[in-house]
Amino acid sequence: MSLLRAVPCLLLSILVSCADHPPAERAIGEAYAGPTTLTLRRELAVKSPVSATVKHGDKLEILEYKHRLVRVRTLQGAEGWTDMRQLLMPEQMNALRQMAENAAHKPSQGAATVFESLNMHTEPSRISPSFGQVPENGKVDVIAHKLAPRNAAAPVSTPVPIKPSISRKKAKDKATQTRIGPPPRPPAPKPPENWVALSVPKLEPPAAPASAPSNSHPPPVQGPMDDWSLVRTPDGRAGWVLTRPLAMAIPDEVAQYAEGHRITSYFALGKVEDGDSVKNNWLWTTINKGSEPYEFDSFRIFVWSRKHHRYETSYIERNVIGHYPTEVNTSNADPSFSLILEADDGHLYRKTYSFEGNRVRMVNKEPYNAEPQLDAAQSAHNATSQPQQAAPPRSWLTRLKDRARRLFR
Repeated sequence: MSLLRAVPCLLLSILVSCADHPPAERAIGEAYAGPTTLTLRRELAVKSPVSATVKHGDKLEILEYKHRLVRVRTLQGAEGWTDMRQLLMPEQMNALRQMAENAAHKPSQGAATVFESLNMHTEPSRISPSFGQVPENGKVDVIAHKLAPRNAAAPVSTPVPIKPSISRKKAKDKATQTRIGPPPRPPAPKPPENWVALSVPKLEPPAAPASAPSNSHPPPVQGPMDDWSLVRTPDGRAGWVLTRPLAMAIPDEVAQYAEGHRITSYFALGKVEDGDSVKNNWLWTTINKGSEPYEFDSFRIFVWSRKHHRYETSYIERNVIGHYPTEVNTSNADPSFSLILEADDGHLYRKTYSFEGNRVRMVNKEPYNAEPQLDAAQSAHNATSQPQQAAPPRSWLTRLKDRARRLFR
């Protein structure tokens, strides 16, 4: 009998204990942490205590919005507030992975190093989420380049909230409510007395056809610009970093000939034995200054002289407009390289050069169709931003001014 009395008491205690825990709040969306570490606050205030800290890529459930701030919940159940710009939507996270996969198959334009830690961004924008860092003295491969406005705002995509389900009882009560229609319309005004004369159409001269604008190019972006580089880390991640802190890791005995120009890419063109030492022949591209829509304005080949035991210039070409990617083929006995250069007609051509001993000669020239840039903004923000199109050819006057400026520089 005592056992039979104990069973109902045990069941009652279980029910009471279960009723003490309210059901979890329903999520209205999901997102992922964008920065390397993201701090969640208990309240909306900046100095509010920290409720949790999550890492890049951690999944979060969205519970509430307050303008640009959002309350989220981690998989462990911790809740907190953060800025919406620090979150990545599922489409953005997939695009970031896709960008890393595409960058893994693109040729490197040279290894670069940094002297201080450098943030990696999801997009070429200073206010875009930073999901990683290049450590001090760390090396990365440079893949692509992009010029972007400094004050451009990164688009923020907000997930569509999940509509709460309406119970049948509430829907039935709403349907049975008496609907009150709009008030009756006022009577129409009487027509004027001369309505017959007003109805006769007047003969007007035909409008002149709209002339097409003389210059269909989009207006240049005003304000300061930033140079961004798409880099690939040794562990396979890809992201955008500011170009200025990057330093190409070409040997100092070659870099000393840069003459104040910035080295944008470099490649080894075979080895030369000089006694006990082994030296490389080098190809590099340089640009006089940044904030240009192209990647280099000159390229040069250095060969190691066994006679003078130093590097000497074998070939140089200045006042060009070059774009990434530059490719090098060293599988044959005579290495070759190809560059994408802009001609006087404004079109791009891929020129292939053969490096035979110390001689350089062009062996092929063909039109080049620019490929879309590896930018996460094209696919990560499909709902809020339009895909970036290739820039139209520049006018002959603009190209002439650029050449004159580089000559008098």
